[in-house]
Amino acid sequence: MTERTTIRAWRGISAVVTAGSAAATQALGATLGAVARAGDRVALFGELGAGKTQFAKGFAVGLGVTDVVNSPSFTLMAEYEGRLPLFHLDLYRLDGPSAALAGGLLDERQATGVTLSEWAERLGGALDRDRLEIRFTVTGEDERAIELRASTPRYARYVRAAAEWTGDGPGLA
Repeated sequence: MTERTTIRAWRGISAVVTAGSAAATQALGATLGAVARAGDRVALFGELGAGKTQFAKGFAVGLGVTDVVNSPSFTLMAEYEGRLPLFHLDLYRLDGPSAALAGGLLDERQATGVTLSEWAERLGGALDRDRLEIRFTVTGEDERAIELRASTPRYARYVRAAAEWTGDGPGLA
């Protein structure tokens, strides 16, 4: 007789990695972009200059995006085509979740691609419960501690990829 294990309550899974440079932060992003699936929601947290946009640039590379990715601060959302569409949101200038909803930043199209939200805390209660959460902490002039937390088993593959990351990534020197 075989035993079967049932998960009754998901407590999450997390990992913390260190990136010693902007290039390393991009490389981690590329590694994680390579494991992305349609409908994924990635919430980025961290102070100004912590590495969120560098990570987004790398994530786009991992998705096969060939366009230059910059912070969409003045447009709020930029869309890029890769093996999956990338919806890159920068919520820094938003007053709160109602502004995001009223501005059409959250819609059904995002189910076909990956939504990467910088300053995700601005969404408040509108922030997806089902998400990968990534927190960037400045630990030195160029060094960052990057914590990944999977809110559901769906996002565990990202945490595993980060834990196995060797400091380099696809398409980056």
